[in-house]
Amino acid sequence: MPLRLFLLFTLVPVLELALLIKIGTHIGVGPTVAVVILTGFAGAILAKHQGFKALNSIKSQLQDGIIPADELLSGAFVLAGALLLLTPGFVTDTLGLCCLVPPTRRLMKIPVKKWLKRHIDVHFDSPDGF
Repeated sequence: MPLRLFLLFTLVPVLELALLIKIGTHIGVGPTVAVVILTGFAGAILAKHQGFKALNSIKSQLQDGIIPADELLSGAFVLAGALLLLTPGFVTDTLGLCCLVPPTRRLMKIPVKKWLKRHIDVHFDSPDGF
């Protein structure tokens, strides 16, 4: 696990930096910076909208007595997407936007759900029989 984290925190920034330099040489510094700022701004708006949507869905399901597992996972993806958009770069912005857009988020949740089912075993034991 420490090796994975080391690679994540070193390779991703190096990849982002290389990509920013490469794109900057093709379209210029100003447009490159503008794209990074615009994606961050658009992502913040989308994160706010999708975050409130997920929160309202969670509240609604809780009021109906349903455990909102899928909505909680959506909320986690929205949070991850917002955090990725805070990191300047094209790769993290693309991944962050994918976490925020509902159709791509649904596709991304499939392997996460499979992983969770394999690694988490939930049992409810209650002294009053519920």
